[in-house]
Amino acid sequence: MGNPKAFLDIHRQEAGYRPIHDRIHDFGEVEQTLSTGERKLQASRCMDCGVPFCHWACPLGNKPPEWNEALYQGEWKKAYTLLNSTNPFPEFTGRICPALCEKACVLNLTEHEPTTNREDECAITEAAFREGYVKVHHPKRNGKHVAVIGAGPAGLAAANELNLMGYSVTVFEKDEAAGGLLRYGIPNFKLNKAIIDRRIKLLEEEGVEFKYGEAIDLETIGTIDTIGTIGKPDAIIIATGTPTARDLNIPGRELKGVHLALELLAQQNRVLAGMEFSDDERITAKGKDVLVIGGGDTGSDCIGTAHRQGCKSVTQIEIMPKPVEGPVDPKNPWPNFPRTLKTTSSHEEGCTRCWNINTLEFLGKDGKLTGVKVQEIDWKPNPEGGRPLMVEKGKPEIIKAELVLLAMGFLKPEHPEYPDNVFVCGDAQNGASLVVRAMASGKQTAHKVDVFLSK
Repeated sequence: MGNPKAFLDIHRQEAGYRPIHDRIHDFGEVEQTLSTGERKLQASRCMDCGVPFCHWACPLGNKPPEWNEALYQGEWKKAYTLLNSTNPFPEFTGRICPALCEKACVLNLTEHEPTTNREDECAITEAAFREGYVKVHHPKRNGKHVAVIGAGPAGLAAANELNLMGYSVTVFEKDEAAGGLLRYGIPNFKLNKAIIDRRIKLLEEEGVEFKYGEAIDLETIGTIDTIGTIGKPDAIIIATGTPTARDLNIPGRELKGVHLALELLAQQNRVLAGMEFSDDERITAKGKDVLVIGGGDTGSDCIGTAHRQGCKSVTQIEIMPKPVEGPVDPKNPWPNFPRTLKTTSSHEEGCTRCWNINTLEFLGKDGKLTGVKVQEIDWKPNPEGGRPLMVEKGKPEIIKAELVLLAMGFLKPEHPEYPDNVFVCGDAQNGASLVVRAMASGKQTAHKVDVFLSK
């Protein structure tokens, strides 16, 4: 390392967010950037530790010490080459990854001030696109064809990897554009969709073919002779994600104003892309008291979207206990991922948060939602082991709400038995998880396909 003692003198500095009074009026990205000098100083904090746990923690096997050193030395092209050697789309993970590498960073385990790997990653990649370091590759074709079903992060990673190996790749996407969760689940204020379009354009220039608006029936995948209009491919990769959201079937679910989270998020992203909806179709929080059920990232995205739509208030409830406040969780020590309280940019914009709350009933008048009956609960150990038992604690209460958004996760898909040349990857295989894990699964599956077709 150029400065092996920088971590002793330089503290972690994050770029931070745009001011709240400014950002809640638009859907522009909320995260700011550091100057080039500040970014190089942050990269210098990577301490060249003897055992870099960041390598192990990253599902993609990224090597932050290598590209952080190059960044600190001002070798931006080298930094991007090292980063892109393991990460096919660092412009995505540089914006939305929870940075498992930072949780495993030695500086986090000792000082709770990890290296700013995620932000460094984003800065390196944007510099690479800006300076022309990102080049179009024209691989020599090997005469074999692979179909990828689903253009989310897993499908895109698989398609990219196979294309670079020389396979002809066709990606089938049921929606009108590529990206999957990146495009239709994550708000623009976290990931500008122009970033996705830039990558898709590059993939198309490199030879990947995209077919939109084509939903493939997975039940018949093993018996059909053709997929769409491409004939019968040599192998098929299923990367359809987790399309079924967990619902809450309690009294009043049919009331107008109760929606799955992605119904709001996907529609809002489509509106920003220029699509029009009728007043009856439009889901909006404007002037409404909003209740978000579910305490994860999707719930947080709903909060930020509700603010930008002009909501009156936002409340978020979670059935599980409140996480530990602080950098570490004594009940969940390293090397486990720390289950600590997460406060996002959306939470900072205004939100009442409650934990240990069970939802009992949706209340309404004339078919429209007016409130939600909830009850405080507690959890006690299960004498038979496994999931703790839920017990009533408080009396039922009513939360006023004209819009409820269900953000309770997704159901793991079930698949029939497929022929040997059909592979499943990403969330479609493992259930809902992180974008970086989906990308890693897509890469790994591409190599499995290569081994299979090379025999």
